[in-house]
Amino acid sequence: MCSSLVEARSQSAHVLRAFPSLWVFMRYLRRLVRQLQSVPQEGVLSALIHAEEAGDRLNEDELVAMTVLLLIAGRETTVTLISAAILALLQHPDQLELLRAEPSRIQPAVEELPRYTNPLETATPRYAREDVVIAGVTVPQGALVLAVVASANRDEGQFEDPDRLDITREKNHHLAFGQGAHFCLGAPLARLEGQIAINTLLRRLPDLRLAVPVQSLRWRTSPLLRGLEALPVQF
Repeated sequence: MCSSLVEARSQSAHVLRAFPSLWVFMRYLRRLVRQLQSVPQEGVLSALIHAEEAGDRLNEDELVAMTVLLLIAGRETTVTLISAAILALLQHPDQLELLRAEPSRIQPAVEELPRYTNPLETATPRYAREDVVIAGVTVPQGALVLAVVASANRDEGQFEDPDRLDITREKNHHLAFGQGAHFCLGAPLARLEGQIAINTLLRRLPDLRLAVPVQSLRWRTSPLLRGLEALPVQF
């Protein structure tokens, strides 16, 4: 059996096993929404519930969908970024020591690390508004398009020596946070969280190192996110 088919079946099995937990979680969110509708409190969800524009408010389904989006986009991507960034630094001791010696380089580092590690594999689905020709291939109007961000971030036409991790890179117009109307709303927070977490780890754990061979690390299979299942370290 080909490896791609095995991976697809494994991913489907993970999704099926998650359904009961997802159902319980959705019920919890709906109860929470109804509770906050009756008794407003401080917090993002309560603010969304009572937000109004021209008499229009989000309905229950929209509120649940928005909450799930905020949880995934606000946690999953940032956790994936931080863990993958630490692994990349451990695999590149020269860059690790440079950042330890000059913590002020954390800002360009947190631009370079998501470009290099690509926590986001593909952009969310798009649909062609009209026929368009890309590299000699016609994408018909209405066709589903998945832009591979991981590939774009290693484009040799855009980045000098794209397969090299360089936390001092200056020309770094990566797409890890998207672009245009689809630019990540939480990008400033993700950048700040990454800067604080990475610099804090390196400062507090000067002898941080991998506890297992790199080849034994397992990556979650997802067409959207590329993240480690775990990052065992010693210090």
